[in-house]
Amino acid sequence: MGMLLKLVNANWTIEIRVFTGYSLLLTALRIPDDGKTTAIGIIRKTYEIGLPIIKEASMEHKIGFIESSALPILDKLLENVAQEGSFDFAFVDADMNNNWNYHKRLIKLIKIGGIIIYDNTLWGGTVALPEEDVPETKREWRLYMCN
Repeated sequence: MGMLLKLVNANWTIEIRVFTGYSLLLTALRIPDDGKTTAIGIIRKTYEIGLPIIKEASMEHKIGFIESSALPILDKLLENVAQEGSFDFAFVDADMNNNWNYHKRLIKLIKIGGIIIYDNTLWGGTVALPEEDVPETKREWRLYMCN
């Protein structure tokens, strides 16, 4: 992920679903000092687990944490037309069944030449398995990812 951030010379990034902040810290370390990361997470308490390390690395000033579900925040960002095409990079590590909903919004927010990456997209190889070998619980998600 750090290499991809460097590849697009990311300055303004967005992360959907923050857990303890490992990927958030990596992003903050890779963007320039005046760069910003919009971090959306539904549970502030988990973000605060990693916050002391983020502070120790002097990266807190680059992170804007928003405690919320992601879709309302993405919709709010899109209300401001000036936000369209303004992000360089997005990392999505959220509920996979909503990846398509995130993507429809992020594709408008990410600039041309920017990158959107999704965690767990290969999900244990199930995207390449025959339908009958995919566990029932993963079939609906696989349809979103493969279509």
